[in-house]
Amino acid sequence: MLPVELSCQLQAGKAELLLKVEPDLFWFRGHFPTQPLLPGVAQLDWVMHYGVALLAPGRQFSAVENIKFQQPILPGHALKLTLSWQSEKSCLQFDYQIVDGEQPQRASSGKITLC
Repeated sequence: MLPVELSCQLQAGKAELLLKVEPDLFWFRGHFPTQPLLPGVAQLDWVMHYGVALLAPGRQFSAVENIKFQQPILPGHALKLTLSWQSEKSCLQFDYQIVDGEQPQRASSGKITLC
């Protein structure tokens, strides 16, 4: 259910991952038959998985804020996921960029409050 992790860089309170979204991922089945798209719930699931594992161990989901879905993520896309942990606000900020072409395109971004 997770993408292929091609690289991961960690800094203080920040993680940057390069991910490959394989066409055979569970999330694409039935969403949608004519043009598979990575659902927003999958994107949030991955943010929680990597954010808690790398930046905020032991934390759990509390609320979603300011989510924007700007470009569809299609099977086969390469993504850069940038995560920033703001411990004073218990806030995990995320940014997905599609990095297949010459210029990266923002796919989605937002904030998740953890408790």
